[in-house]
Formats: sequence, C-alpha cells, structure tokens
Amino acid sequence: MPASIPPDTPGDISLFFEDGKYIFRVGESRSIYVYDLDKEGRPTCADECSKHWLPVIASRDSQPVGAWTLVNRADNSKQWCYRNQPIYTHANDKSGVASGDGVDGVWHVVVP
Repeated sequence: MPASIPPDTPGDISLFFEDGKYIFRVGESRSIYVYDLDKEGRPTCADECSKHWLPVIASRDSQPVGAWTLVNRADNSKQWCYRNQPIYTHANDKSGVASGDGVDGVWHVVVP
C-alpha cells in the first residue's frame, strides 16, 4: 500500500508502486532518465547522443501537469521534462531495467 499521495503524471508517463516507492516509466515499462548537462529545461542530447538516449517525446495533445512540462526540440517535437529537466530512455534498457543509471556520472533515473 502506497505510503504517500502519488504524484500527478501526464498520460504519456506511467506510474508504478514497487518496493515501497513510486517509479516513473514510459512505453513498455522503460525507465526514464535525466541528463546533468541539460540546463534550464533545454535538451542538449541530440544527434549521436539521442541515438543512445532517446528523448521522451510527448503525444500530440499532451499538456503540462504538476511537475511535468514540455520543451521544444530542434526538430519541433515536444519533449517531456520533469522538474524542468528533459527526460530520456536508454536504448539498451529492457522493461523494468535501468541499465543507464549512473552512466558517465551524468545520467540518472528519474524518481518522484
């Protein structure tokens, strides 16, 4: 049984309660990450970087909710941000696995 009120999440983001805590995931239960080098809600992971760290793109009619906002990418798509940090998935992750956590000391799993 959750010990606290679940955080608001947009429809593109899934919220799970596992091992006594809330966890955000997208798609087929893929972990989501923030990149320390992104500043002020601006995604800097592009080109080669975004082949390994996939931006979490908002669906067409998505709207900000709670700590979740949207930022425009160079290709005019909208990327989700959590607490003003653009979010990504890792290309090598499988469902429920967070293999990108801590990579190069700058990638971190998003936690509520």
